[in-house]
Amino acid sequence: MFVGQYSHNIDSKGRMAIPAKFRHELKKAVVTKGLDNCLFLYTKKEWDKIAEDIATRTFTKLNNRSLARQMLAGAMEVETDKQGRIIIPEYQRKFAGLNKNVIVAGLYNRLEIWDEEKWEKNIKYTESNANDIAEALENVSEK
Repeated sequence: MFVGQYSHNIDSKGRMAIPAKFRHELKKAVVTKGLDNCLFLYTKKEWDKIAEDIATRTFTKLNNRSLARQMLAGAMEVETDKQGRIIIPEYQRKFAGLNKNVIVAGLYNRLEIWDEEKWEKNIKYTESNANDIAEALENVSEK
């Protein structure tokens, strides 16, 4: 389970350190173009489930084709190096607008990688609208 928020840097070669507590699970992983102009980072096992679901949807529907292009064609398998870093491909850095300062956010089954400024804007919006967002959700368990 991935949770928490971590500040990291990307170097000029596109290398970014994975938070230390997640490195063991992410030795082999997949990074892909996500939603909201961020990147999604999955364990290989979790990615296989998601990719299977996307790939088996009927290709006759535009939204299915679009999602497959976004997530499957936008994906790259990555491995952590001895320093616990992955290389984020240039096309993904460009898509997410990643420069130097990034936020790595744990969202249970994935990590999201955000440009720091975009993350701050997103969080500010979410926090100021949290009550309305929660009210609009359906079928959320209150266990």
